[in-house]
Amino acid sequence: MLYYLIEYLERLYEPPGFQIIRFITVRAALAAITSLLIALFAGRSIINWLSREQVGEQVREGEDAGAIDHAHKRGTPTMGGIIILLAVLGATLLWGAVGEVYVWLIMLSTAWMGVFGFADDYIKVVKRNKSGLPARIKLFGQISLGLLVGCVLYFHPQFADINTITYVPFIKDESLDYNFLGRLFDHGTDLGWIVYIPVVVFIITALSNAVNLTDGLDGLAAGVTAIVAMGLTALCYIAGNAVFAGFLNEMLIPGAGELTVFAAALAAGCLGFLWFNGYPATVFMGDTGSLALGAAVGALALMIKKELLLPVLCAVFFMESLSVIIQTTYFKYTRRKYGAGKRVFRMAPLHHHFEVKGTPEPKIVLRFWIVTVVTVIATLLVLRIR
Repeated sequence: MLYYLIEYLERLYEPPGFQIIRFITVRAALAAITSLLIALFAGRSIINWLSREQVGEQVREGEDAGAIDHAHKRGTPTMGGIIILLAVLGATLLWGAVGEVYVWLIMLSTAWMGVFGFADDYIKVVKRNKSGLPARIKLFGQISLGLLVGCVLYFHPQFADINTITYVPFIKDESLDYNFLGRLFDHGTDLGWIVYIPVVVFIITALSNAVNLTDGLDGLAAGVTAIVAMGLTALCYIAGNAVFAGFLNEMLIPGAGELTVFAAALAAGCLGFLWFNGYPATVFMGDTGSLALGAAVGALALMIKKELLLPVLCAVFFMESLSVIIQTTYFKYTRRKYGAGKRVFRMAPLHHHFEVKGTPEPKIVLRFWIVTVVTVIATLLVLRIR
């Protein structure tokens, strides 16, 4: 909104210096600063309010009685994802071109899952119902968001020329065409949506759940997401910039550069939240933050056609989810075959495995951050290796 106001004043009065607001890099920097300041200054007030309302973490009995002692976390305010949402959406609203389809869609995606996450946290900590929002309702939120994002990205006129194609790493001048069914049965038939929309639903659902699983240690999910968002900031800028896209032989996506503003705000908002969420945490993000962050990361990658890079870019989220899948599948298999379930990991998700082995919580978090830095650098390097 502030961006449009300054742009209007610049056209009306032509004051010197106002033209700089048109540069995406300038607005991305301003959005990052704004998001960081909102998180830092509003964060303390929100935490105090959550504490007064006794919106505290309820530690599961299995963790208290088992190998991991998280009893010290009991009573720590949760639902801190409100801080991240306020910072990211507020900064984007101020400095982003909210009239562009890319911007309002990514803001809607983030807020959408934030609402479902808030409902889950509210039921758990306010209504004192440990089961939270029913799994089917969460799944409905994820699938419905995936259908919305998929339909907009496929059927909106702005994406007509690129709706069926996506980036393929390592292979020069090649892209994946989701309309392979149309080419297989009838050359003129557009059947790409049959494949593309389910892919979008899967990615949105998988990533929102993956970030939710990762949010188990102080600063882990927020720190990893901040680093991933920094990588996405670069990817968004490249996707919408003709010079960089041409130099790297990348697909140019007109208008996608505006996502740089949101991605920068997302990175800074997570860093601001880490001020309070770093070990020992004075607030937890809860599902309000984790589900929203996962949806934001997934939607950003889909909008810039880089969804095939997600296993590398989000390797930590991928490993956390995979550890749960492996643990659950192997336990059920061995219980059915031998009568007693066996485990691959001492505990899942993966960060709890290392915690049970005796690695201090801050060290686990720091190492996962380092891994994420490496995978983000590797993702950017992939753009050059074609």
